[in-house]
Amino acid sequence: MIHISLSAANEIERLKSKRSQSELLFRLSVKQGGCSGLFYDLSFTQNHNLGDVIYESQGIKVAVDADSLKYVEGLKLDYAEDLMGGGFRFQNPQAVSSCGCGNSFSQE
Repeated sequence: MIHISLSAANEIERLKSKRSQSELLFRLSVKQGGCSGLFYDLSFTQNHNLGDVIYESQGIKVAVDADSLKYVEGLKLDYAEDLMGGGFRFQNPQAVSSCGCGNSFSQE
């Protein structure tokens, strides 16, 4: 399960409203790279792929590919604004360490 805060849901809806397609899925995936070895990748997609798991939280449909699923189970996604600007914040119970930016993590 993936949990999306109300502020993250509002930001996702705001970003989605700037796109021409109305029926978009929010895609969350994990890719190799970043300071700690893995990083979160957020995007919009019209279609889900074979093997995707679709979650719904705060009215947002989230597509997660099978390879990323093992890294994001139990993830809490929040959005906050501060003096440096706004950004998504990830609270991942499976992450052993993360870098200062909060977008890169490690499970080893």
